[in-house]
Amino acid sequence: MPARLLLILRWINRLKMRFILFIFLSFTIFACNQTPKSLPYLGKTAVSGQKPVIPPFTFTDQMGRKVTNQDLKGKVYVADFFFTSCPTICPMQTANMLKIYNQVPDPDLMFLSHSIDPRHDSVPVLKKYADELGINHDRWRFITGPKEEVYKIAEDYMSTAMEDKDEPGGYIHSGYLLLVDRDGHLRAYCDGTNADSINVFIPKIKLLLGESHQ
Repeated sequence: MPARLLLILRWINRLKMRFILFIFLSFTIFACNQTPKSLPYLGKTAVSGQKPVIPPFTFTDQMGRKVTNQDLKGKVYVADFFFTSCPTICPMQTANMLKIYNQVPDPDLMFLSHSIDPRHDSVPVLKKYADELGINHDRWRFITGPKEEVYKIAEDYMSTAMEDKDEPGGYIHSGYLLLVDRDGHLRAYCDGTNADSINVFIPKIKLLLGESHQ
């Protein structure tokens, strides 16, 4: 085959590959920015064939009130794990939780922030933290409890929380924001430190708010 023809064929093949790559990337970007028509059920299934559910819990909020699963029954809520003295990702997480709180004022949407530092994050400390955010104490609950129970329930949220003396602040945890439906099923999560991730997360929250209570 003449060298000139071979070069032309190689050039055509390169154009084809670039076109295919362009189509693939365009589709991927389009898909990642679309809100699905329904959200999956996430988490660990305790009984085969049943939808995973966040197990029963009892914690105490910033007003000294008990908070249980039953208090959230029939509500959609966004959960996270944090501690008030966190020097790294927590301020970004809280700022993005506040962004969602302000942008989605639906009374059926609640917020649950689990402190992973019960030694420091007492009820008065949590109340001061919440007061500084200017939030409604009934809609956004900052909760504390025995650390073993907090760390265990983090696993049920497909999250992590634990003490680690080598980490800044002495604790390590994921920065996920976690979306739970009206029946206690984990349905979505996002990177709570990433603004673009939050912008994709908010339509999912609105989608879930439109689902019927089963």
